Amino acid sequence: MKRPLSAVDPEVKIESIEGSEVIPDAGPSRSKAGKQKKVATKPSQLHQLTATEIRELIRSDKVTVEEYAWALIEQFEKRDDDVHAWAHYDTDLIIAEARRLDDVPASKRGQLHGVAVGIKDIFLTKDMPTRYYSPIHKNDGNAAADSAAVAIFRAAGALILGKTATTEFAAKTEGTKCCNPRDHHYSPGGSSSGSAAAVSDCQVPIAIGTQTGGSIVRPGSYTGTFAFKPTWGLISTEGMGRFSVSLDTAGFFARSVDDLDLLAKLFRLDLDYTRPRKPFTIKGAKIALIKTHVWDHASRSTQAAWKQARSLLVEAGAVLEDVELPGSFRKCHDWWGTLAAGEARSAFLSKYVQSTQKLHASLKAFVQNKNKPTRKEMLEVYDGVAQLRPQWDQIASKYDAIITPSTVDQAPKGLEDTGSAVFNIMWTLLHVPSLNVPGFFGYYNLPIGLTIVGGRFSDMEVLRAGKVIGTLFNKGKVDRGS
Repeated sequence: MKRPLSAVDPEVKIESIEGSEVIPDAGPSRSKAGKQKKVATKPSQLHQLTATEIRELIRSDKVTVEEYAWALIEQFEKRDDDVHAWAHYDTDLIIAEARRLDDVPASKRGQLHGVAVGIKDIFLTKDMPTRYYSPIHKNDGNAAADSAAVAIFRAAGALILGKTATTEFAAKTEGTKCCNPRDHHYSPGGSSSGSAAAVSDCQVPIAIGTQTGGSIVRPGSYTGTFAFKPTWGLISTEGMGRFSVSLDTAGFFARSVDDLDLLAKLFRLDLDYTRPRKPFTIKGAKIALIKTHVWDHASRSTQAAWKQARSLLVEAGAVLEDVELPGSFRKCHDWWGTLAAGEARSAFLSKYVQSTQKLHASLKAFVQNKNKPTRKEMLEVYDGVAQLRPQWDQIASKYDAIITPSTVDQAPKGLEDTGSAVFNIMWTLLHVPSLNVPGFFGYYNLPIGLTIVGGRFSDMEVLRAGKVIGTLFNKGKVDRGS
């Protein structure tokens, strides 16, 4: 094993590349084994690196995975009492896995070798419990096998750091103990609360989350992270807790678009993508601005961010067009509610029949059909949205990039409410890629992002535009977190 970074190369530079039963909430579950003996080292800034940056340091043997793991653990220990981003965090397991990865020969190392990843606690993991923030599963042990997404991360050599906090079954709007690292009095959003908070707080460089309504984009906006919901169906949901089979989408949080691009390639989102010869440039780019029909929900902070973004794009030479969608798209919000409620019946039926008393009342209501979506209404939604999706694709094809609001406002005060998804659910229903791009701040100086969307399967184009637009929105700003 190599000596600590401070002894190996103190001159290594870090440069930016870009009702129911109440669950006792005493923080993340921990290993009962004795704590690993730590190698003596000076405090490092390795935890602040993006996945792309740390991957290169590990590849070039300037840093070992164990050294990197200790830096992340130090950040966790310093910040967990404030942020509460983790549902399960086992220091012994992390160090043991880091040492195992350090022993892997260079020729057999995967494309994410040694890079730490946070896993939302609705994805099955074979070496950590999966508890969905539900009293039904609070005593569950490890799964027999990894979920598909975790298996892909593990095969790529990633260091699975722990399980991140989620609202109950990723289906409730009430928050958990997890708070916004930018200000602990505010919500990080939900349901992918812990994934967003951990990435924002530099406790992990990348994390996986899920979105059924706005559970990736909204926390990304609230915490100031890049948050990407890919086209529906591109990432396997095998071994993932379900809410709505037609809406649930796995996606990612990161502090740079380079990292999201790395993950897109790992999950083969670029399978038939041919990168254009010319790079994306804002000057001359035809960019659509779509407020959507729910713009009246936008707060003064969101309106100010919108106005600032418009000014930045104009100054950079973009050709802007304000686009109003056809009236048929106004049905999307009601359709989303019908579809989510209708499909949640089957998603939570097994929990209902096995543990009725431990299932939250709002989730019981789905099974009991208290929302009353009828078979006729479900058919109308399935058929109606099937007609809208290609219409949207045609509209999107006319532009180099499309920008829309991410959230109604900056993060809500308090942890009870994870915020409104009103600006997200149409895009989730349409199955399109959505990227929250941070860069703005609200009335209370908390982050507000804007979303870049595209047609279905235009994921790589959205990321390509997002990298350049993100640079513009964050020009002159350096945000390394804690």
